[in-house]
Amino acid sequence: MVFRTLLRLLGTREGIDDLAQDCFLRLYRALPAFRGEALISTYLYRIVVNVAQDEIRRRQREERPLTSIADESEDWAGRLRHPSRNAEELLLEREFAERVERALRELSPIQRTVLVLYHQEERSYEQIASVLGMPIGTVRTHLHRGRARLRELTGSESKRRETAR
Repeated sequence: MVFRTLLRLLGTREGIDDLAQDCFLRLYRALPAFRGEALISTYLYRIVVNVAQDEIRRRQREERPLTSIADESEDWAGRLRHPSRNAEELLLEREFAERVERALRELSPIQRTVLVLYHQEERSYEQIASVLGMPIGTVRTHLHRGRARLRELTGSESKRRETAR
């Protein structure tokens, strides 16, 4: 859960092992102060989100562009992991994943965080609100706006590619 969430929030595998270790160290250090009012997983999600946001700010200060996991090359065995699908289907799926990754990087950090926690990590509105320390209505607003923006970004990119062909 920690690795997957960090990967989705940051969009790159670079340094993810160190960041995950930092998350677990923070959790370990914070356990004596844990009051048990929420699930430990909710507490850990909050730590992961904080670590990811710190890393995003650090990278912005360094002015290093975030590279996408879609930019990394894979071997053919990785691309053909499901023999029931043909190469064209895999390619279309891969292109769509790349469009979504690029679009996610265009969203604001809070919209990206809410989308990842809701859709990727399958957290409820209440859990997300607890993790992010905001009202449920605000979570719903960020989720709605993030979805709309993601739809806009992936749709406009699809149209642009088709007109280029």
